[in-house]
Amino acid sequence: MQFLMIVNDSEIARFVAQNGVDRLFVDLEWMGKDSRQKGLDTWKSRQTPADVSRLREAVPDAHLLVRVNPPHDGTAAEVDDALARGADSVMLPMIRTVDEVAHFVDCLAGRAEAVPLIETKSALDAIPNMVERVPLTRIHIGLNDLHLDMKLSFMFQPIANGQLEVACAAMRAAGVSFGIGGVARAREGIVSPEILLGEHVRLGSDAAILSRTFHRGTATLDELMQIMDFRAEVDALRTIYEGFQRADPMTLEANRVLARDRINDVVRLIEAKKEGA
Repeated sequence: MQFLMIVNDSEIARFVAQNGVDRLFVDLEWMGKDSRQKGLDTWKSRQTPADVSRLREAVPDAHLLVRVNPPHDGTAAEVDDALARGADSVMLPMIRTVDEVAHFVDCLAGRAEAVPLIETKSALDAIPNMVERVPLTRIHIGLNDLHLDMKLSFMFQPIANGQLEVACAAMRAAGVSFGIGGVARAREGIVSPEILLGEHVRLGSDAAILSRTFHRGTATLDELMQIMDFRAEVDALRTIYEGFQRADPMTLEANRVLARDRINDVVRLIEAKKEGA
């Protein structure tokens, strides 16, 4: 299981790279995000290209993933700049078509790994065609914007509704690695990792972003070390995931039903609150 973490502080970046985080994540996306996620308690980037250079210098041996803006006329220039600053992989958000992904891969020209971020229904539906047409090694499914684009009430609904099944099967068949959304600490979260990571295994996902609830959005290494045993918490998630990897199909199916029911319970609460507002 690969864990990604959005970082901005150099000391935190060095520490987490040595304590279980596989990919450091710098988020340069700002175009359209405030309007899409208005009113939601989600990460809104305030990072700049200079942060890529600073973090690359701080952690020269770590894998550095940089998310650029959604497809636009300046995508090629943004990709070139991220690579010049030391990105090992580049993530393109809010794609809608296979042609956008193909252009993105062309911009990279083999200089770094391309990571399309699937956050729209059209992109999700296009995955079977995408993995046939475009040479990809990794994809990530982002649940925050995806559930909004699908006009759903809760970010984990696409898992409960079976709306990821076809896309995940296509990626597995094509040998394309992929991750899904983010994850909280063990025994925490609206849907606990003790349930959610079983769905990662069943669907074939091998990556997740450590959410802000995981590290509480701490800004300094001192704060992070005061509030948690970071390595132990990362290891706890990996242990849960590896346990599901050893599980038999009946156990994974039972967990799928449990996840579906838990997610649907949350959806009912959200929708009842909306009706009562």
